[in-house]
Amino acid sequence: MTTLLEKEQAHKLIDRMPANATWDDLMHEIYVREVIERGLADSVAGRTKDVKEVRAKYGLPE
Repeated sequence: MTTLLEKEQAHKLIDRMPANATWDDLMHEIYVREVIERGLADSVAGRTKDVKEVRAKYGLPE
């Protein structure tokens, strides 16, 4: 599920970056934003798991 990036949001993202930012820096910012948006959408849709359940699955202590 990919959301459309509005031009205004893209401009704001670029404007917040330092003057010496690279294309890689921009791509990283876009990637991080997309991952956060997907996580929030999953949370709203109830597609998340409790931390205890995940820890138990991988044998990690609580």
